[in-house]
Amino acid sequence: MSQLMKAMDLLRAIFDKYAGKEGAKDTLTKKELAELLRAELGAQEPQGKAEVEKFFGMLDNDGDGVVSFEEYVSFVAALTVIINSNE
Repeated sequence: MSQLMKAMDLLRAIFDKYAGKEGAKDTLTKKELAELLRAELGAQEPQGKAEVEKFFGMLDNDGDGVVSFEEYVSFVAALTVIINSNE
């Protein structure tokens, strides 16, 4: 399996690890997303509800109140660009 295929499998595996704990198995709720960010990226706790809402709103492109796999992948891709441009 190519490295790219492994990376795609890993993206899906991480999403699936957190999705569906409290909502649908194919989406991330705010709580699930926060858990993923803390565990996988070492993200700190947001500094209030407004900050959580703002960040979540940036990821929830269709405004349905959850983050789909497609929205998650877009976030990871954007984060990768940001990290690589700072190196």
